[in-house]
Amino acid sequence: MNAVLSLILHPLIPVNISDDDDQQGIDIVYPITIFFVIGIWLVIQRYHKMHNDPVPFPSTIPEPASPDWQSYPIPNPHLKSHLEDENIMTHHAGDGQREYITSFDPATGLHIHTYLADNEEEIRGKIVQAENAQKKWRHTTFTQRRRVVRSLLKWLVDNQDLCARVACRDTGKTLIDAALGEILTTCSKMEWLLKHGEKALSPETRASNFLLFYKHSQVVYEPLGVVAAIVSWNYPLHNAWSPILAALFAGNSIVLKCSENVVWSTSWFVDIIKSCLRACGHCEELVQLVCCWPGQAEALTKSPKIKHITFIGSEEVGRKVARAATEHLTPVTLELGGKDPAIVLPGTNLNKWASLWMRGIFQNMGQNCIGIERILVHSEQYDELHAIFNERIRRLRVGSVLAPSPEGYVATVDCGSMISSERFNGLERIITAASEGGAHVLNGTPYNHTYVENGCYFSPTLVGPVDTGMEIAKQELFAPVAVLMPYKTIDEAIEIANGTQYGLGASVFGPDQRQALEVAKKLECGMVSINDFGVFYDLPFGGAKRSGYGRFGQ
Repeated sequence: MNAVLSLILHPLIPVNISDDDDQQGIDIVYPITIFFVIGIWLVIQRYHKMHNDPVPFPSTIPEPASPDWQSYPIPNPHLKSHLEDENIMTHHAGDGQREYITSFDPATGLHIHTYLADNEEEIRGKIVQAENAQKKWRHTTFTQRRRVVRSLLKWLVDNQDLCARVACRDTGKTLIDAALGEILTTCSKMEWLLKHGEKALSPETRASNFLLFYKHSQVVYEPLGVVAAIVSWNYPLHNAWSPILAALFAGNSIVLKCSENVVWSTSWFVDIIKSCLRACGHCEELVQLVCCWPGQAEALTKSPKIKHITFIGSEEVGRKVARAATEHLTPVTLELGGKDPAIVLPGTNLNKWASLWMRGIFQNMGQNCIGIERILVHSEQYDELHAIFNERIRRLRVGSVLAPSPEGYVATVDCGSMISSERFNGLERIITAASEGGAHVLNGTPYNHTYVENGCYFSPTLVGPVDTGMEIAKQELFAPVAVLMPYKTIDEAIEIANGTQYGLGASVFGPDQRQALEVAKKLECGMVSINDFGVFYDLPFGGAKRSGYGRFGQ
């Protein structure tokens, strides 16, 4: 050891290679050993770097993501505006032979692009491409799959602002809504896959009974093949990447059918994954994107080559998907509608949680699968909570984060637009019925924006007190509407919470966490947060009753 320290502190001392013990120096074995160990360490580090480090890959910056981008403003925009407005009609859009989809910014009405919708033959062709690519991918190692996920994670973190603006342009949401609902949730799922994905899919040894004590039992998880995901429009990045990453990590290929409302953004997000796969040395055909109208979707849902379907959307469409899947007994996971309650237990500090409830109700303009659709508050605290919400909702600013003013600045907004104006008449009817039934209504109508005349805006709304007999207490609104429902006893609150056909998520707030947990255990739903909202994205995600069946995620 003294010789080693001497070498470190006095490197210029000559190395002793003779047998003369009186000559100063050290034995040559020591430096050779040290150099050998350092060499092994460098080789190991190089190996891990070569197989695990994120791989950089090229990506484009879409012009519509810029706040300065200009385009044709579509009056009263909708998905088939190309059939009515010659300014955005393609050469073949009106010939009736093929169908098209108009892509537009719902916050400004600006035309983004007119897309050719996939037909049945093209969909079947994409399924075959995915099937062929999966034959090699199924034999990749978890190290190879992790590198793809790690590369995408680094890219997303480095380009989070761009991704948020792309999501904002195609859905009309705000940047904070994109950060919370798109970026953070997607990064969280990728982190989980990197840390726990291999363990979740590794073979499990199972205990046997006494009669088979001499046997060894294992559960082995094998890739399914080609899987499909039919996803909603409210979070185009998260809803696309989440099933794609899960499928790829499990050794599958995937055909993703996006909503017609977000063809532009989803196409770009999927292209990013394809670019990453190419850079990592894999086939980009593992991921296929289908953009079509519902009439062509059965080419996907009835395909014998599809081994599993994940559906995120409405109950009506979910039933159609489930029926179509029975043709080849394809397993289906359904995540459908919800009427999520937030139960505020007696004695809760209302001001402490008011900001969180506002976020739960108005995030993404209420277009949130697990958004708070009902606030159940004790009758003694109802007036106080109503006053808090009344004051806060009046101050909410609605607008577009990608629409600069003539002076060049972007206005600060709290809420964006809705995805379209198609449901406005139905919302007004339900809110008017509640008002006629005795509820006080703040706003409750479409919002005519001063600067963005073609945007799809609905005024942030407060309705209360609402009773269980009103339609607004039963029907999923998927809109920026705060519904306040008073109760007298905790048992009554539980009964109200369980009194709808839905059972996706819920939350319970109260000063006594043990009491809140006891209430949560009595709720008929798939997921419950205690003193929080929507914090179960890293858990098996799904609902009960008419909110669907099965779980996806981790």
